[in-house]
Amino acid sequence: MASDFNFVQEAIPHFDGHYEHWSKLMENFLRSKEYWLITEFGIEEPTTNTVLTDAHKTELEGRKLKDLKAKNYLFQAINRPILEIILSKETSKDIWDSMKKKYQGSTRVKHTQLQALRRDFETLQMKDGKSVTSYYARTMEISNKMQFHGEKMEDVTIVEKILRSLTPIFDYVVCSIEESKDIDTFSLDDL
Repeated sequence: MASDFNFVQEAIPHFDGHYEHWSKLMENFLRSKEYWLITEFGIEEPTTNTVLTDAHKTELEGRKLKDLKAKNYLFQAINRPILEIILSKETSKDIWDSMKKKYQGSTRVKHTQLQALRRDFETLQMKDGKSVTSYYARTMEISNKMQFHGEKMEDVTIVEKILRSLTPIFDYVVCSIEESKDIDTFSLDDL
């Protein structure tokens, strides 16, 4: 009976318009299924004059099957309007590259986004009545986005930012940390 089986359904990362986040989740998902290399590099088709041995034919069919499975996962992750655009793509690599080109953005757009993130990071301050946890999460969200867009950011930069932008009621905590710890080697996990 079906009720006797314990099925664990893996959640396929669903594309919600945030390409950077989705692409990392989807890449990790495809890696876990061992389909990432096919998606990243594609299938090298033999030239028309090449005579394949039975072993090569079997290997090629195996790669095509992996590609079909990766393509199936990508189709499941994408909404119908986007799916209709990429439906004509032949391979998982074609789909991946198309999504990347359409949603990742150009270098100029990335630079503009990074500039906006830098401004957000610099002006970010903890607000009265907010929890330290939510402020920490917001700071990490912005710094992670900055790093994704190519910003080199050390832990010490983020730690110092958090410590100097907490509300005044945490001044005693900041002083205690600065007096007892070497901030230059203090990690985000320690904080």
